Amino acid sequence: MMAPLLLGVALNPINSTMIATALVAVGHAFGVGVAQTAWLVASLYLASAVGQPTMGRLADLVGPRKVFLSGLVVVLAAGLVGALAPAFGWLIASRVLLGVGTSAAYPSAMAMLRAESRRTGVEAPRTVLGRLSLASLASAAVGPVLGGALAATLGWRAVFAVNIPAAAVGLLLALRWAPADPPRTAERAKVSLDPPGLLLFAATIATTMLFLMNLAHPDWLLLALALLLGAALVALELRAGQPFLDLRLLGRSPGLTRTFARSGMTYLVLYCMLYGFSQWMQESHGLSAFHAGLIALPMSVTAGVFSLLGARTRTLRAPLVALTLLLGAGSALLLLLDGHTPVAVLVLASTVFGVGQGLASSCNQAAVYAQAPADGTGSAAGLQRTSIYLGAILSSSVLALLYGTRATDAGLHGIAAVMGVLCAVLLLFTTADRALRAGRRSS
Repeated sequence: MMAPLLLGVALNPINSTMIATALVAVGHAFGVGVAQTAWLVASLYLASAVGQPTMGRLADLVGPRKVFLSGLVVVLAAGLVGALAPAFGWLIASRVLLGVGTSAAYPSAMAMLRAESRRTGVEAPRTVLGRLSLASLASAAVGPVLGGALAATLGWRAVFAVNIPAAAVGLLLALRWAPADPPRTAERAKVSLDPPGLLLFAATIATTMLFLMNLAHPDWLLLALALLLGAALVALELRAGQPFLDLRLLGRSPGLTRTFARSGMTYLVLYCMLYGFSQWMQESHGLSAFHAGLIALPMSVTAGVFSLLGARTRTLRAPLVALTLLLGAGSALLLLLDGHTPVAVLVLASTVFGVGQGLASSCNQAAVYAQAPADGTGSAAGLQRTSIYLGAILSSSVLALLYGTRATDAGLHGIAAVMGVLCAVLLLFTTADRALRAGRRSS
């Protein structure tokens, strides 16, 4: 059962990072600049931010196996579109399709595990959830290496085409081993997706993310539009009998809402480190991209190891507090760095943040599984991923604001200070969260 789920879950993060080493080649092939190729990154984030909760909602309504298989079909189609793209616009379309298709895997996997637990009467072990976390972390780490190897040997189109065999294998494994969807009750069959709510949610998320992408030169009309759309979404969903975004559920499950907020803030800190540290090492410390990648490698390795270790803890609150303290310590360490800092200290900083990332991935995932209602696990898992994407987008704006045109020591110290403040807020937020103390699924 886990084989197709792990492969499916890996497709979104690997496509998020694999494109990074192919952007220059794509730009040269179609004669477009950095501003245009950046949309190959942003389009997948935008599609995923909307796609994850949408696919999660569908998994809860029509069955996670159906949604999982459908997502893999979309990924296969996206690979074909990208591999055969005659113009740059087709690549954007391919990335949007990839965002939608790969978004089906994680919420469907979480919903399948919950359905199997209900069928067998045995809760899914935390170690099983830890494997899903490891699949995401490991695939994101190898993405740039794989993308670079494919672009250098087979050309940039291979970065898109590799999704074809991956999706085909995933389909075969899922058809063989993914558990059948549980029978739909008469009451569940009457539930609808709420298309107006979905469209308003998509528009609100898209405009919010577009505003956050450029805080250095904010478009206040976009912010006003996002607020208006958000207000309309709240008004519509509170009146809807079957809302896409169940705001009443979030009100009844404050622990789950806090988990979404905690995930977003945690990944804002982690993405500031991930992107900001790498840029600083190259522009201020004078390291090559290759050596900067080697120094960042311990962050990926330790994240994978501690995502599994975090899955073995008996409680949620203690490891979440520990990871917040580690991220705070890492932020303090960044304040001490300059262009002459020994490489060993840089490796230490990378390792500290890797430990925090691994614990954050597995423990926040376990919190969602524990706190989501049994028939809403897919939707909750999707919303958690949306909060992570918002953190990723916001981190790029923080870096743009504090780095400007060059990653300097002063800019790194400013980013570290912001990260330290966020860690202090996270620490208070986590220690005061009563829903984490039991670590059990809420009723």
